[in-house]
Amino acid sequence: MNKKTMNRLTEVQVRKAKPREGSYKISDGGGMYLLVHHNGSKYWRINYRIGEQQRTQSLGVWPAVGLKEAREKRDQLKVLLKEGKDPKQIRDEEKKEKAELLRKKQVEEEGAFERVAKEWLERQSAFWTVKHTQRTHRNLVIHVFPELGEMHLTEIDVRRVLGLLRVLEDQGKREAAHRVRLTIDAVFRYGIITGLCENNPAAALKGALKPQRKKPQAALASEELPEFLHKLKDYDGHILTKLAMRFMLLTFVRTKELRLAEWKEFHLEGKTPIWIIPPERMKMRREHQVPLARQTLEILDRVREISAKEILVFPGQQNPKRPMSENTLLYALYRMGYHSRATVHGFRSTASTILNESGRWHPDAIERQLAHTDANQVRKIYNRAEYLDERRRMMQWWADHLDTLSVPAEIINLRERRREHDTTRL
Repeated sequence: MNKKTMNRLTEVQVRKAKPREGSYKISDGGGMYLLVHHNGSKYWRINYRIGEQQRTQSLGVWPAVGLKEAREKRDQLKVLLKEGKDPKQIRDEEKKEKAELLRKKQVEEEGAFERVAKEWLERQSAFWTVKHTQRTHRNLVIHVFPELGEMHLTEIDVRRVLGLLRVLEDQGKREAAHRVRLTIDAVFRYGIITGLCENNPAAALKGALKPQRKKPQAALASEELPEFLHKLKDYDGHILTKLAMRFMLLTFVRTKELRLAEWKEFHLEGKTPIWIIPPERMKMRREHQVPLARQTLEILDRVREISAKEILVFPGQQNPKRPMSENTLLYALYRMGYHSRATVHGFRSTASTILNESGRWHPDAIERQLAHTDANQVRKIYNRAEYLDERRRMMQWWADHLDTLSVPAEIINLRERRREHDTTRL
């Protein structure tokens, strides 16, 4: 093809090509032409043959691709044809390669540990308390993201995770190391579920860390309860604090559940009075039902004389619109002489021990009353229906048992008085 049949167009012609009613072509030669649409848009095209097939390929859009650049693309295509190569096939392969590179880049970004961990945490937060969510996020930010945050899940191996955990152990942070391992384990399990990885290096490290030195909550032993009950009876602090302590012992709920209790949650009419704690205030984000014994109702009657006009059952002393301070009951224990000997949370342990040792109650009923979760969903639903009646009987037995624990001390005093009387007679 000679030069007379090539490069027919000029930049001026391309610029001045006006739209018409229909699309039309202006040839530049060598199969290349300018396609002018009715809306004024202009596209570079080239027609060529591969065997018996005629094909058309785009060379770009004017003015982003000028006349000179369009001709360079045409010449490159001609070279490929002379070499027996299919321009369309090459272009398709290039598109496929670019798409694959883009996909890999997206996968790398989506599979970055920090991004996956944040997505996992956001989903979990719907089932956790705000405090627990914040603590988990803080552990990730401080202990995990600096080391693993930018790495893809598939790049993180057992040695990398173990090294991170060993650093925490060397700093004396054993509990943090165990919590971090559990968190990393959960993130990788989420990554496997979402198809971002296949292996979980944190799972292989179960048992690899030093045992936790977790100090249990100080709790009263069963033989210490009579003395405690007498001290509580003689407690000379604020009456609402005294009633709250007794209420806590009778119901063995968590401190937060008591402090934020509202009168509307109590259903006291009928033969089955109950306190229904809403999910948002429970540790495991599940509604909790607390059957109320006769003695508990008596406590509530006395509390009502103080806080009946308030929303909260146990309001603060200074501001009745706010809940009782989280330290109020703990400081009351200190005043009673139980500093480091007992905690309010320890009432749960004390109740659990006595109820289990009594042999009267199904262990699942006790666990349900403690609001401990059951991993088996079917069993959990079954237990909710099965054990509520038993829990009502159990809570009444527990209240009656506490009443009887004050008797032995009085009997001992009577015996001492008789012994003193007999000695006097002799």
